[in-house]
Amino acid sequence: MTITLYVVGLLALMFAGLHVGTVLFLVGWIGDAVQAQVLPSMIGNLAWTTMNEFLLVAVPLFILLGEILLRSGIADRMYGVLAEWLRWLPGGLLHTNVVACALFAATTGSSVATAATIGTVGMPALQERGYNERLVLGSLAAGGTLGILIPPSISMIIYGALTGASVGRLFVAGIIPGIVLTATMVVIIAITSIWLPDPEDRRQPAKPLLERLRGTLDLAPVFFIFIVIMGSIYFGLATPTEAAALGVVGALLIAAGHRRLTVSMLHEAFLSTLRTTAMVLLVIVAAFSLNFILGFLGIPQSIANWVAGLGLSAYQTIWMLLVFYLILGCFLEVVSMMVTTIGIVVPLVVHLGFDPVWFGIFFTILAELAMITPPVGLNLYVVQSIRTSSGSIYDVFIGTLPFAGAMLLVLVLLIYVPEVALWLPDKMFE
Repeated sequence: MTITLYVVGLLALMFAGLHVGTVLFLVGWIGDAVQAQVLPSMIGNLAWTTMNEFLLVAVPLFILLGEILLRSGIADRMYGVLAEWLRWLPGGLLHTNVVACALFAATTGSSVATAATIGTVGMPALQERGYNERLVLGSLAAGGTLGILIPPSISMIIYGALTGASVGRLFVAGIIPGIVLTATMVVIIAITSIWLPDPEDRRQPAKPLLERLRGTLDLAPVFFIFIVIMGSIYFGLATPTEAAALGVVGALLIAAGHRRLTVSMLHEAFLSTLRTTAMVLLVIVAAFSLNFILGFLGIPQSIANWVAGLGLSAYQTIWMLLVFYLILGCFLEVVSMMVTTIGIVVPLVVHLGFDPVWFGIFFTILAELAMITPPVGLNLYVVQSIRTSSGSIYDVFIGTLPFAGAMLLVLVLLIYVPEVALWLPDKMFE
């Protein structure tokens, strides 16, 4: 009954048009006033504890990295190169959205930064060429979620800190599922686009092969940043947060090499990073406030314990957890989902014989779904906020549905073929 009231309150305030951070704060405060009355004395300490976390320093660093790459023209060049190679497919530049998000995810570690950067670059071009707007919005919101699956990933860092799982193994384990999910999204776009009118750019002749091959050099900076970040972590030269700082240094060098490193560019990058970070951290603090009340009342733990007490088989339990997280992801931010449940769920999963690294990837894809699941899905609001045309956020909701299906397909594959996640880390760390 209690969780039902919280869910109804969240939905009602969301549909009233309030900001997601405000809604989370309000629901937490109202629930606390009615049932617990502990939040007023704890809010200062709670906010400080939430923000005073070294791992969270990676959030603004990865966002800044994305902003510098965007303003140095790297994101534009990368998008243009991919567009020339992919636009012959049914769906044209929609594939470019997803693949560009996948490549950019290898430098940022943040779904929000990935969706915002590629959306800023790609959305005007797509709308000018007459692409289906809902699919444009959906491909950007869903493609952006790859930021937490393809390493480096902030969510995996937090999961590793909570469970003791190797962050290095988690990062490596995310590579193949990230490629598989990207390919699945591409297939979904191709199938969906068969029934849609051909956009203008699909009818234009492609550039000569040699010119396209020369253009692939513009992808080098992205791979350079990926190698700097992943290499420094894999060889033990830096922590994930320090690797993010190294990535920023690498991005500054790239910007300087392209003659884009100016005071005005840095000023714009810092301001945009500040705005995005403030939005993300506001939601995190608000989510932790609601999470504190839910945890104080024992609601997530009760649900997880109820699942554990059903006496189901190992695979039945995993399917139950999948449904549980699908529902929970509609109403809680990803970090809150992790903090409230992982401490109970992971020991249960390990007891059933599943690898904690495998479950980390499984949970990350569920977290990706949470990023595009209304009413709290953060990527939905990020894409809506950078939208250049007027329209309801329901367009974004509907546009993400095919891609949510792609994520569910990959989850099913992971359940029955766990080697998709475990083969590469087992080979690299044996």
